[in-house]
Amino acid sequence: MAIDAEDLQRLRRCVELAREALEAGDEPFGSVLVDGDGRIRFEDRNRVKDGDRTRHPEFEIARWATAHMSPEERAVSTVYTSGEHCPMCAAAHAWVGLGRIVYAASSEQLSRWLAEWGVAPGPVAPLPITTVAPGLVVDGPAPELTDTMRALYAAKFRP
Repeated sequence: MAIDAEDLQRLRRCVELAREALEAGDEPFGSVLVDGDGRIRFEDRNRVKDGDRTRHPEFEIARWATAHMSPEERAVSTVYTSGEHCPMCAAAHAWVGLGRIVYAASSEQLSRWLAEWGVAPGPVAPLPITTVAPGLVVDGPAPELTDTMRALYAAKFRP
């Protein structure tokens, strides 16, 4: 499935959340959970600055969805996110049975930018979502948002 105008609108909200995270001194990532009827059910931004590196918005979505949605509702939902899920978040997404993932910037793009800026890689390999969870439906990156995401990442990570 290709990224359409509605997907881009949802991704723009994720970018806003990523900007909010950056303004709060955190890493610029934001995510939105949309149910099968198109309603936003939950949204969050990165919250890792205080030391808990698991406080990714995609992981919070998986936790929230397990507590508030049936397996059937989770299966027809869509998770929109500013950056492609890391392996931890991709696994959580698959384990709780969430539906489609749509992301603005890929892990490959972020890894390339970080290397270009001389930033050392993190402790977890930046694997594509479908390498971690091959059964998931995934769309991204969104070329329309590449420059915006690169600028947000540069503001946080570029020395």
